[in-house]
Amino acid sequence: MSVMDDFSFAGKHDMMRVVINMKKVRVIYNPSSGKEEMKRLLPDVLMRLEEAGYEASAHATRGAGDATRAAETAVERGYNLVIAAGGDGTIYEVVNGLAERPNRPALGIIPAGTTNDFARSLGLPRSILGACDRIIQGKRQAVDVGKINDRYFINIAGGGTLTEVTYNVPSKLKTVLGQLAYYMKGIEKLVFLHPTHVRIEARDLVIDEEIMLFLIANSNSVGGFEKLAPQAKLSDGLFDCLVMKKCSVPELIRVATHVLRGDHIHDPHIIYFQTDYLKATSSGEVQLNLDGEMGGTLPFTFQVLPRHIDLIY
Repeated sequence: MSVMDDFSFAGKHDMMRVVINMKKVRVIYNPSSGKEEMKRLLPDVLMRLEEAGYEASAHATRGAGDATRAAETAVERGYNLVIAAGGDGTIYEVVNGLAERPNRPALGIIPAGTTNDFARSLGLPRSILGACDRIIQGKRQAVDVGKINDRYFINIAGGGTLTEVTYNVPSKLKTVLGQLAYYMKGIEKLVFLHPTHVRIEARDLVIDEEIMLFLIANSNSVGGFEKLAPQAKLSDGLFDCLVMKKCSVPELIRVATHVLRGDHIHDPHIIYFQTDYLKATSSGEVQLNLDGEMGGTLPFTFQVLPRHIDLIY
């Protein structure tokens, strides 16, 4: 072999090693989230990731469940990082595509939805490019994930009449009005709210009565309210649970004003506790909300998977 041949072989070997060691990132984005800004800024996001040393590619979701399938494919193809770009529903689907896999890639988040509760709890920039830059800077933290039967959530699970508001907001209205759409729908339904009988069993607590709602939070930001679960931490191995007892509309409005100040957990209509396990049942039909998406009906068993997914943000 000549000196030139040896040089060429070494050069090709080094190039192959660079390609093999290059970090791969898959951006899974919802093109209709929020005001559809992510679709417009996608080329800039991919360029910034490439400039940061990633081999970057993207997948546009096409309907319900597609982000989960795309995340599963990203795991199979050996991506180091998966970025969920959209609202809380997109993050929920991506988490469900990653959570079962033993070789999970890290998760990054670009908030591009309507309320972006989970992104708010992380203190992410509201701008798409700002959130992208935060991912590139690379703070890494292992966070808890909630498991409910065979599904997963990373921010919030809830049931009761109040949580059903999110199901009834048309996507076009959310695109135009943003978070205000949820408040408008909530006011519209206020006079029709009714209690539901639910039995909740935790480690050292049993609640068996009519309630307006129950929430199981992993973070402190729920429904646009940043103090709804004021003691929640992402990596403490515990759910923060809030149960609102049966109450009248005036009492409900009073509790809501306390929520804005963060002192609602002391109200007599509120039960607030922490646990790593919970079982919820009902004799009636109670819809479950998982990270803003429909999650089926009770009964369900909830458990914490401590530090289950690595977040980069």
